[in-house]
Amino acid sequence: MTDLLGLEQAQARLLALAPLLPLESIPTEAALGRIIAEDIRAARTQPAADLSAMDGYALTPDEGPWTLVGESRAGAPFPGTLTPGECVRISTGAIVPQGADRVLLQEDAVRDESTVTATELPPPGRHIRLAGFDFRSGDLLLTRGTRITAGRMALALAAGHGQVTVTRPVRVAVMDSGDELASDPAHCLPHQIPASNAAMIAALIAPLGCEVVRIGPVPDDRAALAAALAQAEASDILITSGGASVGDHDLIKPALTDWGAQIAFWKIAIKPGKPLLVATRGSQVVLGLPGNPVSSFVTALLFALPLIRASQGDPDPLPKPETLRAGEDLPAVGPRREFLRAVRNGDHVRLAGSQDSSALSALAEADCLIDRPAHSPALHAGEPVPVFKLQNG
Repeated sequence: MTDLLGLEQAQARLLALAPLLPLESIPTEAALGRIIAEDIRAARTQPAADLSAMDGYALTPDEGPWTLVGESRAGAPFPGTLTPGECVRISTGAIVPQGADRVLLQEDAVRDESTVTATELPPPGRHIRLAGFDFRSGDLLLTRGTRITAGRMALALAAGHGQVTVTRPVRVAVMDSGDELASDPAHCLPHQIPASNAAMIAALIAPLGCEVVRIGPVPDDRAALAAALAQAEASDILITSGGASVGDHDLIKPALTDWGAQIAFWKIAIKPGKPLLVATRGSQVVLGLPGNPVSSFVTALLFALPLIRASQGDPDPLPKPETLRAGEDLPAVGPRREFLRAVRNGDHVRLAGSQDSSALSALAEADCLIDRPAHSPALHAGEPVPVFKLQNG
């Protein structure tokens, strides 16, 4: 196995090939899931003035009673300045008028026509959100390489940014190939299997905000593969599934060479997923995944998703493991690093059915992968194991 690349070495070589995409400015509200290409600093102060955190009365610093002289509500502040012994009715989010230094809760107030007294006097500053407590103009709020979530979108908008700069969406073509693949799962002959890998991969990467084009299924034929590859001319990344192994009918490598691609590396020391292929064609990156569905899924998780994230400008694109405890004994590992389909139960994890690379029922049950390094000894139930969540965010 000395000729096979290790996982981290292969990931590093792949990420070094990530295409550099042009930048575009888009409305902030359309940026969900995108990665910003420039730091975002506050263009305004939030809140811009002292605001009431509760409904009640804004008081001057007296013992009371106070004369009610008006109202301050959200969007309609009290226009004047309070003098000693005065107060205004105030609502949550309204500007605290000049001269007031606290807010009396309405449930702690006794109002008699135009006079307000307190059953419990709040201390100075109580129930007031001071100007700039959230952020001030010029503050660094989001750094380049940050993915926009709903909360970050709200932050950018509140900071005065109606537009953000992001990389344009990654254009990904996903192609599956093989004479055995039937395009219609409802009409599948005994010698065929329904084509599911491309659909699975497209579904896995779509939440990252890619522009995904499906190609195939394509038969094991050089001319058919050439025609299919021509459909991927405009893609930044081409992901293929099947045909990357060493059989007589595994034609992806020669077809890519005919297309003008250059093989960067082939085969990695993991199980499942050994026959992974990476090639380049100009700035395009080709990621050839194995045809077995579990192998295709595992390699997409470990390679396709990080490649897309890196192309989007994510500075930390690799999946992160967490440590759980084995829910059962695990056997020793051979010369290839193994990723076992598993199900989490609290802080323990158990295997999900068959570990065969074609077993979709176990993959569908699984919510994580147990990472077992090459040549690991047998592991007993209760011992710690690293685990990767099956997620694509």
